[in-house]
Amino acid sequence: MFAKSLGDGAELRPLEPWQAEEFLAHMDRGREYVGQHVGLPDATPDLDSTRAWLQSYADKTATDTGRLYGIWLDGLLVGGVLFRLFDTQTGTCEAGCWLEPAASGRGLVTRAARVIIDWAVEERGMHRVEWLVSSKNTPSINVAKRLGMSRDGVLRESFLYRGVRQDTEVWSVLAPEWRSARAAHPADPPRTQA
Repeated sequence: MFAKSLGDGAELRPLEPWQAEEFLAHMDRGREYVGQHVGLPDATPDLDSTRAWLQSYADKTATDTGRLYGIWLDGLLVGGVLFRLFDTQTGTCEAGCWLEPAASGRGLVTRAARVIIDWAVEERGMHRVEWLVSSKNTPSINVAKRLGMSRDGVLRESFLYRGVRQDTEVWSVLAPEWRSARAAHPADPPRTQA
């Protein structure tokens, strides 16, 4: 297994089914906070469903259709980033994130997302990286902005979440834009402030 330093005692690692107990404990710490905008807490209420959810991403990794990574801070799992969709035929993928409240405001998600987007663009040849987010999820929208993404539009009331129709914003960055921004700022500090 690899571990990629994100600075400040944080690292990025793959999340796998054997880590279900650790993941469930993490989700229990941040269930209410994460669940404000993301359905992950609802999909992982107990150990069996957590193991199944992690296995679904192990299966996506095996078929090259998605990826899942955890963010550890001082050895404690506090969040993650993922490619919910990863389509090598079209060169399009969808990135996403979650973070428990104790770890927010440190730039961890932005740094982790940069790592996986760099990999998708430079190693895998992805042309378009999308970021779909509830219009009410300001922290995630701010990550998209810090990543240099453009707001493509809003899918009005497109997602039913906990009985309420939500607007979904679509943000994206294209490979040439990503490369240009990274070339203009090659020495970006590892820590990004909100």
